[in-house]
Amino acid sequence: MRIKQNDFEIELFPDNLFEENSSDNINCYKNIYANNSEYQPLTKIGIKIFKNHLEIKSAIIISEGGATGIYENSFVLKDYEILICCGCTIFCLSIPNLELQWKTKADEITCIEILKHKEDYIIHGELEISKLSSNGEILWSNSGADIFVSLNDENNVILSDKYLSVKDFENRTYKFSYYGENLTDMNQFK
Repeated sequence: MRIKQNDFEIELFPDNLFEENSSDNINCYKNIYANNSEYQPLTKIGIKIFKNHLEIKSAIIISEGGATGIYENSFVLKDYEILICCGCTIFCLSIPNLELQWKTKADEITCIEILKHKEDYIIHGELEISKLSSNGEILWSNSGADIFVSLNDENNVILSDKYLSVKDFENRTYKFSYYGENLTDMNQFK
């Protein structure tokens, strides 16, 4: 996927064959950011920055947890930063230098999407809905009775003026205030 931001073009792509310290990699990166974990990482996302069609920086982010794809809501651009869902972690990198600003484990399994809400971010994880501050601090986190994944293709997280709503695998609707208060109608669980 290629995105324009200011004077730069940003390319995001899966690079799951990348192995650190291997001479057989298709892509070489100036910066490698990985979670230190005993688990085998499932998601490896390559990032390249171009200016005037010339590559000026590159990085790869690597995280354990469930696999994360690259699509419209799996990243957010903000001025000179990009925030990206990668496995169970949100990575924030500077643009154009691709220096790691912060990283936060926002779900136990995988981060599905990231949505901007005022100066903060709503993270739609498989097990949790979280709110992160602009510096990556978890402000609150809520879970449900089942995973926050819908069987149909509808937009699973909806941001309204006063709350956000999300459906779980059993099609139950949860509502959370932007302060983390659970506003869910509990009668649907009976």
